[in-house]
Amino acid sequence: MNFFIDTADIDEIRAAYEMGLVDGVTTNPTLIKKAGKDHEKTIREISALVPGPISVETLSETAEGMLEEAREYVTWGNNIVIKIVMTAEGMKAVRALSEQGVKTNVTVTFSPLQALVAAKAGATYISPFVGRLDDIGHVGMDVISQIRTIYDQYDFETQILVASVRHLTHVLESALMGADVVTVPGKVLMQMLNHPLTDKGIATFLQDAKQWQKEPA
Repeated sequence: MNFFIDTADIDEIRAAYEMGLVDGVTTNPTLIKKAGKDHEKTIREISALVPGPISVETLSETAEGMLEEAREYVTWGNNIVIKIVMTAEGMKAVRALSEQGVKTNVTVTFSPLQALVAAKAGATYISPFVGRLDDIGHVGMDVISQIRTIYDQYDFETQILVASVRHLTHVLESALMGADVVTVPGKVLMQMLNHPLTDKGIATFLQDAKQWQKEPA
């Protein structure tokens, strides 16, 4: 399973990348705004830092507008993936880009049928928002399981990219269900390193080492 980091913070991306925890990056207008930097400059910097897929979101509501944005975005790096919302116009754009060999990421999706539509259109990635489903009383990870079954049954090449990840259980269940990618906020990504028994074990080892160093030769 690949790990993408869901942020536009360059320092956060670099720190995780240096540990081998970043196979790609997902961004959106909210994350770019939060980073407080120029959109194009930020994407170019991320693209130069991380060799894996970098998702950049289109803002137009028409297929023509999405394609126009895509033509610009792909000039910002050789690893740019065009992020497109799940709409009829969006699927027109996905199909056109797929035929041109441009990778796409269909975003703001919440159902296995939407995932089926995206796969038929030729999407490279489908991004179900599991956290937002949890927020309204659904079990978001059930959708991932259903999409996995559908894609495996028909040998679709579209990759399942689990998004809106809120906690470690989302990451664990994504791995167990066979999701292709999980995109994780930096904070959650770093939490994967931690366990109370690890902390306790390290503290014990260090204490024993200090004791041993104090003993006379």
